[in-house]
Amino acid sequence: MMKSKIIQSSGSPEPLGASIENKGVNFSVFAKNASSVELLLFDNKNDIQPSHTIQLSPIENKSYYYWHIFISGIGAGQFYAYRVDGEYNPSETFAYDKSKVLIDPYAKGIYASNYDRVKACKFGVDNLENSYKSVVVDSSDYDWEGDTPPNLSLSDLVIYEMHVGGFTKSPSSGLSEDLRGTYAGVIEKIPYLKSLGINAVELLPVFSFDTQDAPLFKSNYWGYSPINFFSIHNDYSIAKEPISAIKEFKNLVKALHKAGIEVILDVVYNHTTESNYSGPCLSMKGFENQAYYILDPHNKSKHLDFTGCGNSFNSNHSIPRRMILDSLKYWVKEMHIDGFRFDLASTFSRSEVGEPMTNPPVVWSIESEPALACTKLIAEAWDASGLYELGNFTGDKWAEWNGKYRDDIRKFIKGEKGLVSTIASRIVGSPDVFQKSTYNVAKSIHFISCHDGFTMNDLVSYNQKHNAANGESNLDGANDNYSWNCGIEGKTDDEEIERLRLKQLKNFFAISFLSQGTTMILMGDEARRTKNGNNNTYCIDGEINWLDWNLLKENEELFNFVASIISITQKSKVLRYSKNMDTVDRKDGTPFISWHGTQLNEPDWNSNSVALGFEYHYPEVKERILVFMNMFWEDLEFEIPDPIYGKWVLQIDTSQDNSETCKLFDREKTIMVESRSIVAFVDK
Repeated sequence: MMKSKIIQSSGSPEPLGASIENKGVNFSVFAKNASSVELLLFDNKNDIQPSHTIQLSPIENKSYYYWHIFISGIGAGQFYAYRVDGEYNPSETFAYDKSKVLIDPYAKGIYASNYDRVKACKFGVDNLENSYKSVVVDSSDYDWEGDTPPNLSLSDLVIYEMHVGGFTKSPSSGLSEDLRGTYAGVIEKIPYLKSLGINAVELLPVFSFDTQDAPLFKSNYWGYSPINFFSIHNDYSIAKEPISAIKEFKNLVKALHKAGIEVILDVVYNHTTESNYSGPCLSMKGFENQAYYILDPHNKSKHLDFTGCGNSFNSNHSIPRRMILDSLKYWVKEMHIDGFRFDLASTFSRSEVGEPMTNPPVVWSIESEPALACTKLIAEAWDASGLYELGNFTGDKWAEWNGKYRDDIRKFIKGEKGLVSTIASRIVGSPDVFQKSTYNVAKSIHFISCHDGFTMNDLVSYNQKHNAANGESNLDGANDNYSWNCGIEGKTDDEEIERLRLKQLKNFFAISFLSQGTTMILMGDEARRTKNGNNNTYCIDGEINWLDWNLLKENEELFNFVASIISITQKSKVLRYSKNMDTVDRKDGTPFISWHGTQLNEPDWNSNSVALGFEYHYPEVKERILVFMNMFWEDLEFEIPDPIYGKWVLQIDTSQDNSETCKLFDREKTIMVESRSIVAFVDK
């Protein structure tokens, strides 16, 4: 309980947020055009009324654009909030509303026991009883036990895209109820990740997000609706409150690092849950709307939206740009994060009036920040308004989600003609897409499925999306999935169709791990997780989004196949080679690739072909890998080149179970590859 009387002084504008120092806390916020700022202090997290309301003086507590105050005798665990007054005039960009209780934009933790998004949306309606509070956090109060990052090369990563809650929330996880859907629950499943061969997890958003930012009676599940960029999402912790959530998350990072697994965060710096003027006033909008969001220069009462979520974060304005840098540094320094995947990263290329920029300052600021020098940076190089920068994203360090790989491989595996030359490019890292001199193939993050869209199982089970459960009349979600149901829409007991589907799934995994670049797989694809044909499950917190652990036993053959091919990849030098390969024989000992059709050295590039062979050769380490891909509906016979280092050993055959591999090929000159199958040999 806080003392009834507090001691205060003017404080300092730096650092921003709430900082523990000199047996007290310094508070500082940016509010350029505010006429007044009040600091509210609460004795307990569930208190409705503040114990103290402190009016900051524009004379004593303001330096330029920053309002600040120092309070003695308080520390970690102190709950606080702000009220900010000023002009409310959307036509002039101002959105001040003193009736609203605001979260510190730099708060390291936030909490609400009775949050109401609707009240936060209504101008002039006091939401004190239904608001979030910020909490003072002591970042030094944790024993990392000498934790060090695995610091793996990008080319060595096998990335597993995971939803923290959905990974263990199902009762089938075998965890106690209190652990399901939590950071602690993920720790319990680290042995599973290791058994699969995963060495990096990419966590869907763990920044605090607004679960009420969803259609009526639904819940924002994926987390792409951030409240701020520093606080952890409490609902993934056991106690569901900020201080323990931070500790539990750090425990997870530490445990993953001990297991040799890196942690990449999917981060959303392109918008916030505050949406436009009709959205909730929770934090940044109430402090300085025109600084934090991109407004229409011709109609300032309109927020420009390049994200599909109501607003666009003004990332190239100096204040938001600093905030993004400060946030990234916080997650690296205080949370020991190894990398970031930036959602809709092309919004970083938008100017303060929304126009595309050639050299956006925020991108170069992130790339050149010394604190991020050892950090992976992965861009989703497009936005929701048509800015598509795949292969042309600004900067030298950035890796990119390869959306063209996803689409072209989906088409090829289902048997579309005329793609053989394109697929050859995808296999060697898409040099037709990535042409910058600083590019290497490891920067192509290729994937077949991700959280957004069909699961891999649904790609081979559905021709159309089935999104009725979202409550949007099946109008949401992508219409072009490049999927094929193999003959029947949805689940079936037809053994032939099920065999074909399993073969197609193996084909997806095989080509992914036999391609140059860095492979990412979606949580549960190794066990045929299904979302019943729903390709936009962002608003459903239920079994459709949770990993059903019973599927592992039902689909043991697929799991073993995926674990086996990951093991082959990790043991191979040529499959983890990060530089670009030439397609001609090289004499310097570095790897090269050659192409085949059914006849050696005669690839069929014509528009009707659906078959391709290729051979990696790395003379320096005496390694050769030979691959034949037959997406034709009939079996095809391929010529086999002579071995050099020993004998050809069949390592992968997607038409058989794992027990059929490791077969030696000595004098055979050809192999019959079953329809819609992939085989791979190693010369050793």
